[in-house]
Amino acid sequence: MRSFILGVLGCSLVLSAQAFYSGSDDVVELNPSNFNKEVLQSDSLWLIEFYAPWCGHCQSLTADWKKAATTLKGIVKVGAVDADQHKSLGSQFGVKGFPTIKVFGANKNKPEDYQGGRTSQAIVDGAMKSLNSLVKDRLSGKSGGSGYKQSGGGAGSKQDVVELTDDNFDKMVLQGEEVWLVEFFAPWCGHCKNLEPEWTAAASAVMEQTKGKVRLGAMDATVHQAVSGRYGIRGFPTIKIFRKGEEPEDYQGGRTRGDIIARALDLFSDHAPPPELLEILSEDTLKKTCEDSQLCVIGVLPHILDTGAAGRNGYLEVMTKMAEKYKKKSWGWLWTEAGTQMELEAALGIGGFGYPAMAAINSRKMKFALLRGSFSETGIHEFLRELSVGRGSTATLGNGSMPKVHTVAPWDGKDGQLPEEDDYDLSDVDLDDDDFLSKIEL
Repeated sequence: MRSFILGVLGCSLVLSAQAFYSGSDDVVELNPSNFNKEVLQSDSLWLIEFYAPWCGHCQSLTADWKKAATTLKGIVKVGAVDADQHKSLGSQFGVKGFPTIKVFGANKNKPEDYQGGRTSQAIVDGAMKSLNSLVKDRLSGKSGGSGYKQSGGGAGSKQDVVELTDDNFDKMVLQGEEVWLVEFFAPWCGHCKNLEPEWTAAASAVMEQTKGKVRLGAMDATVHQAVSGRYGIRGFPTIKIFRKGEEPEDYQGGRTRGDIIARALDLFSDHAPPPELLEILSEDTLKKTCEDSQLCVIGVLPHILDTGAAGRNGYLEVMTKMAEKYKKKSWGWLWTEAGTQMELEAALGIGGFGYPAMAAINSRKMKFALLRGSFSETGIHEFLRELSVGRGSTATLGNGSMPKVHTVAPWDGKDGQLPEEDDYDLSDVDLDDDDFLSKIEL
């Protein structure tokens, strides 16, 4: 009996942790089965939270999200996606942390990041602001309704799918630097027709999110039989992955746009170089890196006189390895010497001691978190892992704005040198001379 009660209690705890929203709430639970019809084909404005059940910040948001949904009922649609369970949807819209809130307005294929507060009132205010903007756009004749409908159901541009032929295949695919996903199709194939809108939508999203480093192509295998015969294409559609200098591999994923995008982003991350570790030399360095990234990770390293070149390079190597490990996050990575950017240190609460130190800044929310563990691969990994799943402790950055940064010369890669002192020639000085001694004392 005791084990039965414990089992029931355990199940109820699991359910309570995962069931953020129910049918009695005004929050629409979204998943790959209903997202296309409910959101992409809708003319309504949507606010959608991408969450994970284990995320503490997501749990804290739940009550306000429900209250906002009730307030906005009949005016703006409010939805939620368990992006931990439905990873394809999260990948499709570039979700990298939890909770992420996106606004799906006129162009459903390119939602905007919600930048407002997390109280119910702030969410309602943000929704009404977006709705007002959407109405103004429609009155002025700009795009109304969903981009999905306007593109014939594909929510993407057919121009982003490269038409491949026997003549251009080798030059574009085999000799190019990009990673390619190529669909071999037949015009009469029903499955190919079903795949077309998904392939088109995925092509546009992948083109934007990888900046053209991963491309989607399509080849009519009934016409261009030289290439299709070379790769033994016998069924349709067949999708293959091509990397320069490697043998092609069969695509094994799902056939929805979310599945295709997720695989393409994995391919992009696997072959992308790690982000560059930059020294903070000016305000532009800090501003551009932090604004272009969801998080910018900043190391404040000891003065060169305290570590020498070898010690500093050791710290930089640790940061470089972490940048490689977390390159799929597309975070920015920066470092500075202790005492060089005092306003930055003060804003981060580092305070002139305890070097090396590390902080991660979210410039969109003006929040930061400090590394509390060791400045090592293990310590930094634990710190960043906690942040990436929404468990890290954060604080507001300074006065809510980016701190002032001074322009400095870059490190020359050498050991530091003490400043030269003036030499005094004491050969002709009588050290018993009281006048001389008094001058030194002064």
